[in-house]
Amino acid sequence: MLKKLDLHECHTLYDLMVDPAVFPYVRHKCQSYEEYLFVTKQLITLELELQNTLIARTIMNELGHPIGTIQLYDITNRTGFLATWIGAPYFGQGYNGRAKETFFTELFLEHQIETVYLKVRKQNIRSMKAVAKLPYVQLANELKPELYESINQAQEVYDLYQVVRASFWESRSRAIQCGVIRGWSDCRLQRQNAAGEEHSTLSTGVLFA
Repeated sequence: MLKKLDLHECHTLYDLMVDPAVFPYVRHKCQSYEEYLFVTKQLITLELELQNTLIARTIMNELGHPIGTIQLYDITNRTGFLATWIGAPYFGQGYNGRAKETFFTELFLEHQIETVYLKVRKQNIRSMKAVAKLPYVQLANELKPELYESINQAQEVYDLYQVVRASFWESRSRAIQCGVIRGWSDCRLQRQNAAGEEHSTLSTGVLFA
């Protein structure tokens, strides 16, 4: 599902990134394939040489094809910001939620991260709906007012969310217990009802910026 960045996948990822449904929400808005290749090289080098400041992964589908990226950046004091994007052909297929859960598991288990922050554009309805599907995510506008102000210095563009390590593991534990006791399909419907979703709705592949 996730793997370390690889230059061989840049061409596929660049073609997905420049889609108008994706491009406005990516962190690094590269204007050419060459620029995207250069930025990816920088990210790989940064992760290798300056450990614990950046963690970046490529999101893969079941066939092993690259479909997007996910990274934690500006890591300080065991906290950092999340940036995720998934190609438009893969929207609505559950990749967003699965990629985040896999990534959070790595961050909290292997890298001892305590809190992950998500900046979500207030007008990005797709992202808002995706956040609502993740039971371990908290709205942090009022919980972290100074941080909220710092990401909205010019104008209020972003809502601030957070994923706390303890809350994530508690959510995972509840999901496992629910799966054992009631069955996974019943638990999925229960989570969808709690989030105000229709039963037929799948997790949306969403872009956070």
